[in-house]
Amino acid sequence: MRTAALLALAGALVATPALADTTVIHAGAVIVDADSAPRGSSTITVTDGRIVSINDGFAPGPADAKTVDLKTKTIAPGMIDLHVHLTGDPGGDFWKGAVEPDEWDVVVGAKNARLTALAGFTTVREAGSGPASAFSLRRGTAEGFIDGPRIIAAGPSLAIVGGHGDVSGFRPEVNELLDSGFTCTGAVECAEKVRLASQNGADIIKITATGGVLSQQGRGLEAHFTDPEMKSIADTAHSLGLKVMAHAHGARGIEAASRAGIDSIEHGTYLDEAAARAMKANGTVLVPTLMAFKGVTERLGQGIYTPVVEAKIRDVADTARVFMGKALRWGVPIAFGTDAGVFGHGRNAGEFALMVEQGMSHRDAFAAATTNAARVLGMEGQIGRLAPGYSADLIAVDGNPLDDTATLENVGWVMVRGRIID
Repeated sequence: MRTAALLALAGALVATPALADTTVIHAGAVIVDADSAPRGSSTITVTDGRIVSINDGFAPGPADAKTVDLKTKTIAPGMIDLHVHLTGDPGGDFWKGAVEPDEWDVVVGAKNARLTALAGFTTVREAGSGPASAFSLRRGTAEGFIDGPRIIAAGPSLAIVGGHGDVSGFRPEVNELLDSGFTCTGAVECAEKVRLASQNGADIIKITATGGVLSQQGRGLEAHFTDPEMKSIADTAHSLGLKVMAHAHGARGIEAASRAGIDSIEHGTYLDEAAARAMKANGTVLVPTLMAFKGVTERLGQGIYTPVVEAKIRDVADTARVFMGKALRWGVPIAFGTDAGVFGHGRNAGEFALMVEQGMSHRDAFAAATTNAARVLGMEGQIGRLAPGYSADLIAVDGNPLDDTATLENVGWVMVRGRIID
């Protein structure tokens, strides 16, 4: 009899629906997306992490709902940064990888995930990390153990042996010891490494298609992978339902990556008209990361970087101030990304001023960090705007960011997937 009673109780508990978690937000104004004029006073209802409704005026919520008073603020979609390194902080100590355990990356990442969310960035694309650190952060923020944004994680970058993204600057035996296992030579091996990255949990494939500024080689910034290698990477990733992002500085490397079917070019510093034409023809998006260049130039002459790296920073500085403007005039699609980690996390919104300085309108810059970035991720039906059914990723600011993106540098309130971050 006792067993029958317990079974009946268990059945009742299973049959009883869980109470919905509802938050009602009273907003002074609402920007639903970059293409729409701001709405006036509104009530946004969020249930179980998703937007249920956006109605005019201030309406009361259900009796068990939490009400948030933001009647003096403008509510806008949470922003998206397509290029961050949450597990790293700025500095020139390239040798730290030889002395710090992988677990420390998760500690650093937890700190930076919170800073990033508080800055108004509710989704980020983690553009290269240790073998599992970003994946651990991804799970931690998704399950609510760590305050932070939604994380789309690449894990280790694919690189050529000895290229940007590979380990360098140490004795050969130390380089070998620290090797992530994701370098490749030849189309077949590169396809294998894409499959390995997918097997290990990558949401996206990151490659270093050209040389880089912060790696410990003085070599040029042109193409590293061969055309067959890059095409193999793109084709294999796409066959697995994954997109590919390519670190690329030199024009010929940008052009080759675009022709190969790479989905986005990160940095794009030495873009020329031929490379721009290839990007347009193939629908390749530029993620300019202007804050990265600002961040590294702020640290010049302080003994932070090695002489090799300092020389490369100085060489690239002037071009970094104008290349995105050229891309804009040539009609290259542009989305928002910063390379946070090269500069201090939480300063991500500083990218807007740099984009505007190079000719982008405030409205288009806001679109780059919301609807355009969501499209790059293939998540335009889930994030990047405010609408019923979308993830409840919201921020509150003073003023209208469509007219002045400087307002986005002072975010006063953040909700990520229905959870308030404070």
